[in-house]
Amino acid sequence: MLEIIRTNDVVILSLAESLMRDAGIHCMVADQSMSVLEGSLGLLPRRFMVEEERVDEARRILRDAGLEAELRS
Repeated sequence: MLEIIRTNDVVILSLAESLMRDAGIHCMVADQSMSVLEGSLGLLPRRFMVEEERVDEARRILRDAGLEAELRS
């Protein structure tokens, strides 16, 4: 799994998950449980990860959906 987005925005994460699910690309959001440690303030970013073999395809899908600014290099 490779990280392609790091954000606190749950809407972006939800959209990215939905797009990957529709494309059949396995993904996960890491660090969700960290909110327990921070008091659920949303200060710690979550990492959106996709399967390594399909990173290029996932990036293209996210760019096409207007999330290019959220992508990590």
